[in-house]
Amino acid sequence: MTKTRPQSANRRATLQFVRYTAKQRVMLAAVPPLAALLIRLLGMTLRYRDIIKPGAVLGHIEPGPCVFAFWHRCLITCAYRFRNKDIAILISSSFDGELIARTVEWLGFYPVRGSSSRGGVAGLRNMEKAYRDGHRCAITADGPRGPNMVAKPGTAQLAQLVDAPIGTFYAIPERAWILKTWDGFLIPKPFSRVVFTWPVEIHKDTPDPQAATQRALDEAVAMAKPF
Repeated sequence: MTKTRPQSANRRATLQFVRYTAKQRVMLAAVPPLAALLIRLLGMTLRYRDIIKPGAVLGHIEPGPCVFAFWHRCLITCAYRFRNKDIAILISSSFDGELIARTVEWLGFYPVRGSSSRGGVAGLRNMEKAYRDGHRCAITADGPRGPNMVAKPGTAQLAQLVDAPIGTFYAIPERAWILKTWDGFLIPKPFSRVVFTWPVEIHKDTPDPQAATQRALDEAVAMAKPF
C-alpha cells in the first residue's frame, strides 16, 4: 500500500517553501519518501533482541507520556522498530534536520524542531507541549553535532520541566556500516540482529539528572558490549 504524505508535512512544506533554494526544494520533495521506503525495506529484514535490566521498562511499549534519551548514531537502527507510534523526536532546525523531520513523518513519528545548539529554548518548549499532549518523547542526548556520546542538558531539562523520570536505551546492530561522521552513524546491514539494551529509569528526583543520564547511557552501551 502506498503511504500518503502526512498532513503536517504538507502544511509545513507550504509554510516553509520560500526558505529553500530550488535544489533544496527538489531534495525535500524526493528524498524523505524514498528514504522512508528504504528504511522500511531494510527494517523488514532485521531481527531484534532486548536486554533488559531488572526493573527497567521498554520505552516503545510504555504508555505515554514519557521521556527517553539515546545516542544520535542509533537513529536509523531505531527507525523501523519504533515506527507508527507517534513518538515525538527533537530534530535540528537546519536543512538537514528538515530532511530528517520529513522522513520520520513518513515513518509515523512526530518531529519537534529545535536542538541544544540551535533553537534550543523553542525546541525544549515544543517537546514539553508534546509530552503534555501525551506523546512519548525521545531526544538524541548528544545531537545534533556532538561530541559523540556526551550527554547535553536537553533531556534532563525536559524531564525537570514535566516532572518525569528519564529512560535510556542503546541499539547496536551485530553487523553494520559505520559512517565516518562525528557520531560514527550506524546503518544496519540487511538481515542483521539488532540488540537493544534498557537500563533502569532515572528517578525524577535524582540529583544532577544530566550526569545521571550520561551514566545510564554509558551503562546501556556497556550492556551491549558482549554482543
